[in-house]
Amino acid sequence: MAKLTKKAVDDLKAPASGQAFLWDGELKGFGVRVTNAGAKTFILQYRNAAGKSRRINIGRYGVMTLDNARAEAKIKLGAIAAGEDPADIDDDPDGPMTVAALCDWYLSEAETGRLLGRRRRPIKASSLAMDKSRIEAHIKPLLGKRVISKLKLGDIEGAQADIAAGKTSKPRKGSRGGVTTGGEGVAGRTMSTLHSIFEHAVRLGKIESNPAKGVRKIASTPRDRRLSRTEIEKLGKAMLAAEAEGEHPTGLAAIRFLLLTGFRRMEGLGLERAWLDEEEGAIRFPDTKSGAQTRVIGRSAVDLLLAQPRTRSPFFFPADWGDGHFIGVVRVFDRVCARVGFADVTLHTLRHTFASVAADLGFSELTIAALLGHAARGVTQRYIHIDEALKLAADKVADEIAAILDQSRAERRSRRSTREDRAHASAA
Repeated sequence: MAKLTKKAVDDLKAPASGQAFLWDGELKGFGVRVTNAGAKTFILQYRNAAGKSRRINIGRYGVMTLDNARAEAKIKLGAIAAGEDPADIDDDPDGPMTVAALCDWYLSEAETGRLLGRRRRPIKASSLAMDKSRIEAHIKPLLGKRVISKLKLGDIEGAQADIAAGKTSKPRKGSRGGVTTGGEGVAGRTMSTLHSIFEHAVRLGKIESNPAKGVRKIASTPRDRRLSRTEIEKLGKAMLAAEAEGEHPTGLAAIRFLLLTGFRRMEGLGLERAWLDEEEGAIRFPDTKSGAQTRVIGRSAVDLLLAQPRTRSPFFFPADWGDGHFIGVVRVFDRVCARVGFADVTLHTLRHTFASVAADLGFSELTIAALLGHAARGVTQRYIHIDEALKLAADKVADEIAAILDQSRAERRSRRSTREDRAHASAA
């Protein structure tokens, strides 16, 4: 390797994903890193007195010149030779590292693609957004000021119990924004996030050990709530009444689509027009929880998508303003459910209902798993073949649900037709 030059740093291209490095041929361990976003940072890779490999940032290129970064690297290498570890000093110059500081480090590293998640790929933005929400809502309020080296297992399990009991719950502020909830499920998922953050930090040498190792996570009660046929019919009537009274049409369409397909909430809302294979009756997701995936949907679900008004947005269910997808479906659903007194129903209940209707129609667990997008054991989803039997199953389940939903609509049309026939007969 040759000595780093300004031209070499300028010519360093951002990788398609993750990060790339360019090392100096004269000063061992000194180099520059570029992320897929194009950010370039001078770094120093070294082994401390204990033989542990460490890596620290020296400065952002553009803010710091190459010559200044090289000079700083030499100073730090001198300190390393004297037995110091710059990583310990630079990470927390004011004292021992706290849980809040480590969480901030995690978010910063993950946002630039330097931490790998599932399938050894950079952590997805949607997963990171959920991690950030749990950090700000639960982890920081309960453990943020605690010094990691003094954290005990009991402290972490105590925080889990507090979350489950609703200690960190908060109502929605104003007319916008989310609700911070507690409960067993939230507590368990928050502990998983915290454990993962500690594991990343141990692997990269930020902390010596994972204080959450061995935590006994609360086993949440499985949600097996489904809508009965009578309840589906009631939901259909409520949606029809809400539509007549001016309820948000995009929200109502999204609710119907989720029930006709069994899609997860964000899978349905984030659905892009380019992903629809109309001929095959399928959605070709470029990425899901289990990777790229093809999901068969019924013809009535396809027709619903094609009936959505076309806008400049790439989404079938676009936001009212901005470039994103519609996000108000939960509130629309809550208002619809309030009409019929459903107090224990969520949008995920619609996914359970789809699966239950499919089972009632006699379809096998393997077929239902394929329709729901569950990764088959030992076989990745991308190898599942779209055959006529699977398409038939998707059509039959969607048609069955649509028929129940629209029963009141059909009855209304029948009554209207009867009145019109009587009127014609009277006029004759």
